[in-house]
Amino acid sequence: MSIEILILGGYGQFVWPAFIFTFLSCLMLYIKTKKSLTKYEKIHLYKFKELENSNVVTSKDKKITKEALSGSTI
Repeated sequence: MSIEILILGGYGQFVWPAFIFTFLSCLMLYIKTKKSLTKYEKIHLYKFKELENSNVVTSKDKKITKEALSGSTI
């Protein structure tokens, strides 16, 4: 591997620190976002845990429901 690839025509001293700074900034943002997501997932599961076991109540009079949803007056 040639050292000239890393020097980048004399601009390597400016490019590589900028590249490293950008990479570390994105990595820190990713880690912070992932921690926040797991925190809010735990809060959500704790609050809505009882909803998992609840049963859905269906309407006994389906004819009225069908008429209401059809949009017709017949």
